[in-house]
Amino acid sequence: MSEHETAARGINQLEGYLLLQAENTNAVREAEEFARLMPWLTGARREEVVALYAERRMAVSRTAIRTVADRCRELRQEYTERYEELRRRLLCATAATVLGVLVLCVLVELWIRSALP
Repeated sequence: MSEHETAARGINQLEGYLLLQAENTNAVREAEEFARLMPWLTGARREEVVALYAERRMAVSRTAIRTVADRCRELRQEYTERYEELRRRLLCATAATVLGVLVLCVLVELWIRSALP
């Protein structure tokens, strides 16, 4: 693995970590807002509700992220296969065109030679 690839992988991991931390912060904030809607909760119960809500929210987020990541991998595979097919078709069309022009040039040359005395 090259230095560039290693750096890119490290940056991707750092970005993932930062996104996860931001998601965790949002989950806790939403959990606290949710617990605020229940003023009758005692301190310990409130903390429990916040923890459970945030935990559940993070589980839902992880599931959604995995689903999106899986779909991204599927699409990448599909697009890669499609790109390779189009590339093969273009190469074949180019080769056929070059061959056709070459045959045409040979035929014109033979026609010119046969027309001259």
